[in-house]
Amino acid sequence: MARRPLPRILSSGSAHIARSREMARSAADSATDVLHPLITITRGLRLLAGAGRRKWAATPKDRRGPALFLVAAFVLVVALVPYGPLLALISVMAVAGWQGRDRTPARTGPDEAELQRLRSLYEALVPYFSLPEDPNPLFAHGGEWEKAFDEYEFDADGRLTRLRVSYPPYFMDGEYSSRVRIEHLMYAKSGRGREYLFDWDEEGNELVMSVLPPLPTGIAAQRFVTAPGETVLGFTDADAVRRTVPVMEGDETRDAPPVVWRTGARSSEPHLLAVGRPGSGTTSLLRSIALQALAHGDVVIVEGNGTGEYASLDGRTGVLAVERGLSGALAGLEWAANETERRLIAANRARQSGHAVPEDTKRPLWLLLDRPSALAHVAAAGGRPDPQELLQVPLRHGRAANVTVVVAEQFETLDALSETVRTHTRARVVLGAATREELESVLGAPPHTIPTPDTPTGRGYARLGTGPVLRLQVPATPDPYDDATSDAHRRAVLELLPDRHTPLDGSTAVTQAPEPGPEPAASASPAPDPEPGPPAQAQPQPRQQRGSPAPMPTAVPAEG
Repeated sequence: MARRPLPRILSSGSAHIARSREMARSAADSATDVLHPLITITRGLRLLAGAGRRKWAATPKDRRGPALFLVAAFVLVVALVPYGPLLALISVMAVAGWQGRDRTPARTGPDEAELQRLRSLYEALVPYFSLPEDPNPLFAHGGEWEKAFDEYEFDADGRLTRLRVSYPPYFMDGEYSSRVRIEHLMYAKSGRGREYLFDWDEEGNELVMSVLPPLPTGIAAQRFVTAPGETVLGFTDADAVRRTVPVMEGDETRDAPPVVWRTGARSSEPHLLAVGRPGSGTTSLLRSIALQALAHGDVVIVEGNGTGEYASLDGRTGVLAVERGLSGALAGLEWAANETERRLIAANRARQSGHAVPEDTKRPLWLLLDRPSALAHVAAAGGRPDPQELLQVPLRHGRAANVTVVVAEQFETLDALSETVRTHTRARVVLGAATREELESVLGAPPHTIPTPDTPTGRGYARLGTGPVLRLQVPATPDPYDDATSDAHRRAVLELLPDRHTPLDGSTAVTQAPEPGPEPAASASPAPDPEPGPPAQAQPQPRQQRGSPAPMPTAVPAEG
């Protein structure tokens, strides 16, 4: 597959600009450190000169003459005394340095408003961290909050940004419900609208609450530095993962910590389930996964909504089909199940005969389903099979056949997913606003933070198998054909799209009209008639990738 390189201004120019800015900033900091004494003395001389001007302006006119005479006499005496000018210069520099020093008073403790916040929080925690039988309680009404709060920090608005709390050993910190009560109380008392991280040290009986910075939302779709079989779901906190990748954010290049999902034969979580509400960004996540998958594999997309969110991928090289109706979805998923079985049989025969696995079984195949529950309702109304039933073979044997299934569903219709889909999709993503109970039901574990009610598009949590729950921000991958998409994001997505291909038999598998050009010359001999087959079999569409295993069926028109 031919890859379209990034423009030179994006690949090299921004890196040089960022490097030059960093060097200039470092040079300015070094110069400030070296010239700090000179800056202090200059500031002091300016202050002394200002004081002299004010003193001269306040002196009456009849006294200015004697004052000038005294100053001149003093200067003459200093000039005649041995080493007088040198001592006078040293004295003036010392006085200027003293006057120009930084006089900003250092804060030694919280102010009155911050003290009131700490006392209120301490009093609110007393019913949870105290017992009547305790002879020396750490938390008591009217007690000393300095013994319980070891460390605290405030922002410019006077709100807590970090707090270390010591609690008594008899508090039941091993129970989830007890911890949740404390976290909700501290969240309400410290200020809503921010995301807090709660780190429980059960051995030391300490709780550290800190405010997490918001994840960056300016990272758009782009080519990420990953190995084959790795997919970047989004980006998270710097201390949550041990890896960074270079990304373009606006006009600057920086390193960002990614959430990498590994697929293939050696993956422990070969399939993914993304859940969210309308507008949360699950479609953008699937679009981002599709753009990354097309670099090394083939993609089949089933759009249950039928709103045309994947029209930009229709007819592209590597996109085998974009199905929006029930008949096309059933045909595409049936082909995917047969292709999975064919790959397993071919690989098994090659291993039994002592040969290498065929190349056509190594190329990854991705099945992306956006809201399959909508098609399930249509199938139930028409008495036809549920498309999710055709996912049993790809889900159960997709790891060995290099077939990956990604399902996106909404919270309102999450119950419509089949048990097979729920069981085999062990990589989970939740986007948008959700309660802790909803997050725990999908991810299998609660997050260590309290989610905020207002979240941007693509913000949520991710958990890969039995790993930790990570905060996630999906790269901005909107529909390039949407009028509300910005020009920068539209160009970023269009640059990642592969070239278009035209079916050789002129079938209607590609819904997008082919690019205009000269008509091909007619063949000298008529094409042979296709072999007879069952009436329900769809007309095959030849694929144009090298090593293609089997023809992808053309979408059958939906019944009226």
